[in-house]
Amino acid sequence: MAVIPVDLSGRRYEVHVGRGLLENSATLASRFIRKDRVAVVADENARQLHGERLAQSFAAQDCTIAWYDVAPGEGSKSWAELARLTDWLLEKGTERGDHVFALGGGVVGDLTGFACAILKRGCGFVQLPTTLLAQVDSSVGGKTAINTSAGKNLVGAFHQPALVLADLDTLATLPAREMRAGYAEVLKYGVLGDRVFFDWLTENGTSVLALETAALEHAVATSVSMKARIVAEDERETSGTRALLNLGHTFGHALEAETGFSNRLLHGEGVALGMVLAARYSARRGHMGPDEAEQVAEAVSAVGLPADIGSLKLGCDGKTLVAHMLHDKKMDAGTLPFVLLRSIGAAFLAKDVALNDVAAFLEKELRSA
Repeated sequence: MAVIPVDLSGRRYEVHVGRGLLENSATLASRFIRKDRVAVVADENARQLHGERLAQSFAAQDCTIAWYDVAPGEGSKSWAELARLTDWLLEKGTERGDHVFALGGGVVGDLTGFACAILKRGCGFVQLPTTLLAQVDSSVGGKTAINTSAGKNLVGAFHQPALVLADLDTLATLPAREMRAGYAEVLKYGVLGDRVFFDWLTENGTSVLALETAALEHAVATSVSMKARIVAEDERETSGTRALLNLGHTFGHALEAETGFSNRLLHGEGVALGMVLAARYSARRGHMGPDEAEQVAEAVSAVGLPADIGSLKLGCDGKTLVAHMLHDKKMDAGTLPFVLLRSIGAAFLAKDVALNDVAAFLEKELRSA
């Protein structure tokens, strides 16, 4: 098992990565359990698959679980679900000193974290991520949010978990497509800041997706370690360092919006294709060579992730995709910074990007598809 500290100003928490963590969750999180009953917010599928192991762990500590089930999918990250959850937590007598447990993927983690951020002006929570994407990205770093009609993750708060237990055994129940979508976020860390890790992934990506223990733990722990370092340096995304984690997301969110934030394009798939577009756009601007940009595309397609915008059959133009970007929460004074690449492993924040040039680039990509 790997234990990765997240060191923030005046506080610290740990991310545990390994197998069998749910069976030991009550022991590992014992300092955050004050009562003989704890609140667990769970994705309905995650509860069905993993709830019994979690319940047995707490029962061994003479503690029972009050379950709150969340329907799978981005639709649960809504005002209505947030209201229902906070009302439920208040009905259960949740106090500021309590910790709520979140069992599931990024949707449950985001929803629970935001509810805990605002409940009585802030109570604690523990992340139990059950998807690869959540384990390497959304469960670490304290970004919590819901979606609105204006766009994704536009209402939220920074609220760090007290502990993250990333049980690799939960990944065995994921569909192959969900695993690939999560792998996109793993690959992102290599592309944005670690060429050695990128090269390792090109050799071992299939082993990671096959859930081989050594490769999987190395991939997850390395990803978490990189995110922990970046979050420690720029917790609230004020210096620009943490913004590098958005590599692929500006393009990806536009594609998600055009496909209705549906199963037509999973978030990780959008990030994968977004990274390819970011690399190609970097080459268009002369920041990196086109051959190196295509290495990113090859790494994406090699594991079955979308690397061709034509595969989406969007039926729109470049201006339409750019219009979605205008709702991006990173907009500042009417401009939108883009995470681009000088090379694989060397991302930077470009604040001089003209959106009409982005539209022309996307139009060319759409026509060549």
